This record gives sequence, structure tokens and C-alpha cells, in this order.
Amino acid sequence: MGEQIHVGGLESSMALADAAGISPGSRGVDLCCCTGAGMRFLLRFRGVAHMTGVDATAEVLDIGRQRSNDDGCSAQIQFILADACQTRLDDACADFVWGEDAWCYVADKPRLICEAVRLVRPGGTVAFTDWVAGDVPMNDAEAERFLRFMKFPTFAARAEYAQLLENAGLRVERAEDTGRFPACIELYVSAASGQFGFDVSRLLGFDSALVNALGQEMRHMQALVHARKVVQAMYIARKPGALRRGEQP
Repeated sequence: MGEQIHVGGLESSMALADAAGISPGSRGVDLCCCTGAGMRFLLRFRGVAHMTGVDATAEVLDIGRQRSNDDGCSAQIQFILADACQTRLDDACADFVWGEDAWCYVADKPRLICEAVRLVRPGGTVAFTDWVAGDVPMNDAEAERFLRFMKFPTFAARAEYAQLLENAGLRVERAEDTGRFPACIELYVSAASGQFGFDVSRLLGFDSALVNALGQEMRHMQALVHARKVVQAMYIARKPGALRRGEQP
């Protein structure tokens, strides 16, 4: 999947940062930051002054710290081992809260959204992409198989996140299907069976049964994506209050 494991990689990150109006010198919090690829992107491509990444897995944070050190940006990135729903960071500590295709792994999405809103300052932004249920519903068997394969504890509908953001007092500006997933799922399936077939097999211990099972699940997900039953959605929401950096009155 590369370092940027979310759907669309750099293209998706660029689009999210543009839509959110991420400005040079701002400070952000990345909830479910994994190894911090999104934070390093924001430092390099948007001139962000400082990022705090929160994740619940110590191993990926250790990798993130090493990669940030290798990239020469460790002084601008802080990694926190914590529950994204209860970070213990200060209120209104961030100009923006960021997430990329990771909140689908959080069970309590209302609490997660409330935590994001608590962390962002008045006038700030909550900006994220995520895998969500599309407007075409999955049947029970499809949903059970998909969630089991992806290890998602819960799965939000596109409109559900928007409602949670509104309920938390934010003004939702965008809550839309990016349209990016169909092309990406073709890339993933093709790469796993072709160019990176050996690498996938090695990761699975050269167990042909596991490799075949993975292929079947990927093709099942491929069908769901093309049927618009699973989509990547983008959300941009503003917290009422002071002007954003660079905004004119």
C-alpha cells in the first residue's frame, strides 16, 4: 500500500488539505495517525508548524518516530499513545483535527467526533476522509463478511458522520463521496495478484490457502465498491467562533 495507506494516497491528502484550507504555520492533531505519514505530508506540502499524532498501537508509533527522525521533522511531530476518543490533550489545542481513512476502526464514533470537536479551537476545522457505507445498502451477509475481513467494529453511513458533526455544534461544509475508491480498488486487486504477488505471499508465510482467501475477500470488496455499497467520503466541518488563519473579516 505504500506509506500513505489511505485510498488515493497523495492525491487524496492534497484534496483534503485544499478543501480544509490548511494554512502554513497552523497546528493540528491527527487522530488515529498510524505511522504519521499524513502528518509528514502536512509539514512538507502545507507548511504546518506542528502536528500531534494519536494512536492506540505502540508499535506503529515507534515506526512513526523513526520515520519522522529519518525525514528530519521529529521536532515538529509529537506522537501520543492514547485512545482517540479520550486523548487527554488540552481543550482547543489545535487549529484543525485531521484523519485519513482510519476512523472506521474506532468503535464509538459519537465519542470520537466529540473528542475531535473538543480539541479544535473556535474557528478551527475538523477534516477527514473515511470508508463509509454508500447510498446503496449492503445486505446482512455482505456486511458481515466485509466487516469481518476489514476488522471494522462499526461502520458509519455517509450521512451519519455529517449528523454527528452537526450534533456536536459544527457547520458541515462537505460530506461527499470522493468517487476515488473504484479506481483504487482495481489498483489494489491488480497489484496484490500481479506486481506485488510475491510480496503478498511472503507476508502470508507463502501459505497458498491464505493467499487464495485474501484474493477472494479482496474481490468481494471490489464488488461492493463498484456497486457503491462502500465508498470513501470526505468531511469538512468548521467550529463556530474566531476567524480561521488567513481569513478576512
